[in-house]
Amino acid sequence: MPMINLDTHVLVHALQDEVRPRERTLLRDNSWGISAIVLWELAKLIQLGRISLDLTEPAVETVLSGMQVWPLDLDVARASTRLDFRGDPADELIAATSIVHRVPLLTRDKRIRRSKLVPLA
Repeated sequence: MPMINLDTHVLVHALQDEVRPRERTLLRDNSWGISAIVLWELAKLIQLGRISLDLTEPAVETVLSGMQVWPLDLDVARASTRLDFRGDPADELIAATSIVHRVPLLTRDKRIRRSKLVPLA
């Protein structure tokens, strides 16, 4: 099964079953992967009260433990400095992960979607 890289917000929407029809199709037809920074972002968003999600809930743990998690390594760090857009550091690392691992990124972020470098789902 092909793989897609999910940005943090798409993953949150997927975990809460609040995805758009096109996203639902892509999520159904592909294996899911995330950059390691997404796990940190999830925890911080919960801590700050910006999302309501329980990382200890069995269904959430099952989804997260079954996903490919790409590390933040030197290749990703380098690629994040050569992007054709500027965003917050986590978004840049997520996009760079897609470039390095040649995996399409599923995102709603308009800046990233305008990139000519990031492979998009």
